[in-house]
Amino acid sequence: MARTAAWPALACAHGLVRAAPAAPGEIVQWPVVRLLDGEPWRPPAGHAVVAVFWSAHCEYCARHNVHIEKLHRTSAGRPLSVLGVSRDGSQRIAQHHVRERGYSFPVTLDVAELSQALSQRRIMPLTVTVDRRGRLRQVIPGEMFEADVMELLPRLTE
Repeated sequence: MARTAAWPALACAHGLVRAAPAAPGEIVQWPVVRLLDGEPWRPPAGHAVVAVFWSAHCEYCARHNVHIEKLHRTSAGRPLSVLGVSRDGSQRIAQHHVRERGYSFPVTLDVAELSQALSQRRIMPLTVTVDRRGRLRQVIPGEMFEADVMELLPRLTE
């Protein structure tokens, strides 16, 4: 039993398990997450990612996600993936909210896994950007203006 208890410490010491989320400039260790429809999701190779942590009950998130939806639609055919991360904890609530708001970007409830990989900050909305090489670029707390969200597209895909 002592050998089993020591395994996490040894794995961290040898770089096998990340003890904290990536810092800006570091490679993100993407977990495979499940979308609301049950499909697995990982970013396609060579794609930048904009991940947004939000909740159905957050007014700031509702305004922010309108811009995220526009970014998602505008980025079609470009090397950018958008991922919504619902902090609601309920598939029913998240699915209802996605349908009601007309979001077409993929959404997951796998908050713990993505928080461990990207950021453990709990502010909402929280926008995290990862460049095409898989390196964490920014962790942006709070609601953003439409122009600022849309500016992410050229910055991350050029």
